[in-house]
Amino acid sequence: QLQLVESGGGLVQAGGSQRLSCAASGMIFSFYAMAWFRQALGKEREFVGGMLWSGSGARIADSQKGRFTIFRDNAKNTVYLQMNSLKAEDTAVYYCATRVGTFTTWPGDYEYWGPGTRVTVSP
Repeated sequence: QLQLVESGGGLVQAGGSQRLSCAASGMIFSFYAMAWFRQALGKEREFVGGMLWSGSGARIADSQKGRFTIFRDNAKNTVYLQMNSLKAEDTAVYYCATRVGTFTTWPGDYEYWGPGTRVTVSP
């Protein structure tokens, strides 16, 4: 059974940085796609960034380019979301997700989800 667990959320001041982790356990293959999504209160879940578990094909949503990066630790089944220059509007629950298939930015395409980690950015 494939499982994902996010960590690294918390309270951070605007302008600060936060690194989120997504650890996968179970059977996962390098060609699986993974993505980070976030959902702010009262808003729809939106794509933040993603890549293949192989570490290739990293992509960040246009609205986060220049501030967020995504990368993988090859020694672990863990993908990171590095968030810099955080703004109050980045406050959300952040989720990682995985799908057996090509990379997409639509959350409905993803079969496996972590429980989420909350990031709160104070003004």
